[in-house]
Amino acid sequence: MAKDLLLEIGLEEMPAHIVTPSRIQLEQKVIKFLDEHNLTYETVQSFSTPRRLAVRVTQLPDQQEDTQEEVKGPAKKIAQDDQGNWSKAAEGFVRGQGLTTEAITFKELNGTEYVYVTKHNHGQKTIDVLTGLKDVITSLTFPVTMHWANYDFEYIRPIHWLVALLGDEVVPFSILDVETSNHSRGHRFLGDNVTFDHSAEYEEKLKEQYVIVDPTERQEMIVSQAEQLAKKNNWTLVLDEKLLEEVTNLVEYPTAFVGGFDEKYLSVPDEVLVTSMKEHQRYFDVRNDAGMLLPYFISVRNGNDVHLENVIKGNEKVLIARLEDAEFFYSEDKKLTIDDCVNKLKHVTFHEKIGTIYEKMQRVGLIGQIIGKEVGLSEAELSDLKRASEIYKFDLVTNMVGEFPELQGIMGEKYALLQGESKEVAQAIREHYLPTSSEGDLPVSDIGAVLAIADKLDSVFSFFAVGMIPSGSNDPYALRRQTYGVIRIIENKGWRFPLVQLQMDIDDAVNADSSKYGIQLTTGQAEVIEFVKARLRQLLLTKEVRHDVIDAVISAEQNDLAKLFSSAAIIKNHLFDKEFKPSMEALTRVINLAKKGQCESTEVDSTLFENEAEKALHDAINSVEAGFKDKTMSENYQALVDLRPLIEQYFDKTMVMVDDERVKQNRLNELNRIAKMALSLASLDLLIVK
Repeated sequence: MAKDLLLEIGLEEMPAHIVTPSRIQLEQKVIKFLDEHNLTYETVQSFSTPRRLAVRVTQLPDQQEDTQEEVKGPAKKIAQDDQGNWSKAAEGFVRGQGLTTEAITFKELNGTEYVYVTKHNHGQKTIDVLTGLKDVITSLTFPVTMHWANYDFEYIRPIHWLVALLGDEVVPFSILDVETSNHSRGHRFLGDNVTFDHSAEYEEKLKEQYVIVDPTERQEMIVSQAEQLAKKNNWTLVLDEKLLEEVTNLVEYPTAFVGGFDEKYLSVPDEVLVTSMKEHQRYFDVRNDAGMLLPYFISVRNGNDVHLENVIKGNEKVLIARLEDAEFFYSEDKKLTIDDCVNKLKHVTFHEKIGTIYEKMQRVGLIGQIIGKEVGLSEAELSDLKRASEIYKFDLVTNMVGEFPELQGIMGEKYALLQGESKEVAQAIREHYLPTSSEGDLPVSDIGAVLAIADKLDSVFSFFAVGMIPSGSNDPYALRRQTYGVIRIIENKGWRFPLVQLQMDIDDAVNADSSKYGIQLTTGQAEVIEFVKARLRQLLLTKEVRHDVIDAVISAEQNDLAKLFSSAAIIKNHLFDKEFKPSMEALTRVINLAKKGQCESTEVDSTLFENEAEKALHDAINSVEAGFKDKTMSENYQALVDLRPLIEQYFDKTMVMVDDERVKQNRLNELNRIAKMALSLASLDLLIVK
């Protein structure tokens, strides 16, 4: 008879950002446990609140199915002597399987006979197997853990109760001093303890005790209640998804309510007010039809609507205290000048091994000009870039950013405009932080994009120069994220970006005046290139580019990052063309011969040609080479593919590795011309063609 399983871990309140990943982790580990123990099931559903993680599995059998497996033992020559007597090795093998030598059979594998036995496994009762869920629970991992009482065991929060119920039977096990039962707990303030007769009662009985265990249902309640409040007041409400998930994981029984604040605080920039509400109080802001911020907010209580007016007053009081601070900081910051702030940065350390933030700004200004000229910024844009790089970190020493670090860049733009800086300069100050996450928004303006690239590359070059290179999961200065941001910006802009040459130019320029720029950038160049290529690999994987294509592209003899993006897209799009396989095979043969001949030269003497195939290929190569640098990567790919018939004809008519050294070298030089063009697209010899 099939039965359902209910497993619940009762905890002290977990941090909101831990709840969802922990619920998913528990579900995945339970599924893995069931699969590994040959227990079939129909459905698996997970639940979570700040105080519990739970899983319900339906239609588990009463016991495991009986199974049999064939087990391979030692070779026959080891298992038996010449008289056919069993050796100790054979006897030990069958004893370990719970069998006797009578069960032995022989089977040949790769020309050698081996001992085999068929082992019959009698299925255990499911309830006995499920006691192993203790190990599933204790195996959960968390970004932070704690231990309690006198135990060495660590977990996200102390475990207070455990529910493990198969049908109407408790699955017996314990963790520390907590034993499994069919008893759970309701809402901390509104609910009582709960006893389950079977797992199907789980959601309904806890709902009676003011606990909504399904996070999807809890979120839908929040959305519905918030939208009703907004509709009632004719407000426009856009629920931030990240904040919505956080609020969902902060409460067990949600009740939305409206609070307000004095209109005078609307003189403070919207971003400050929203940050105060969202980041610090977990409130949703509301706006009118024109998108203007209103002096109200929607929040969610962990409980019902009893005495809700007291809750509202308390939340308003806390928010007003923060808004008072924000208004004061904003007022004080407007008295500062940009020059005063920049001068303060001369005494603010970026990193003790690298120097001050002011010195970083000097380097970024230099790097920005080098990159700006390379990507084709106009003189006016270069001028705005220069000004932006001179001041772009000034808001770090303002009162507002000191209180709300999330607003760095945002307040820089606000204050720059207040002090008469151009819109372009102010926008670049805000955009230089972008993207702030792996898939975050990218800079829109070209000036902001160059400043963002320059700032991020300076961080990477500087930390690598002082030997602080990320290893394993250790990346305290987020250099991987910053480099990935550079890759994404370049791809988005489609700029030519010869990284190796740019790095050499930057190193030379910075090192020419280390007293001004504060550091020497002479070390770690090769490591930086490999580091950037690893981030390029990461980006291409997100675009579902095949692994061998990524390997080929990253190994290309091509330093322009933009061309590597193009190569990956081109090869991916042509993988299933009819001519792809024969063309890649022909080009790979060329590349391999050029490598085998260790050929460096591309000088070809046409007087050494011995047949028409050589001449035809030579003329075609001349034609392709003539426009190779000026054509698109797509055009160059097609030109190389079009060479295939001539390459095949060449190999049919021509022996490359002949005895005559001059002729052989001439032919290798010819092939090297093709190889160099092909390798600038990708290391085509690394492609897997089928």
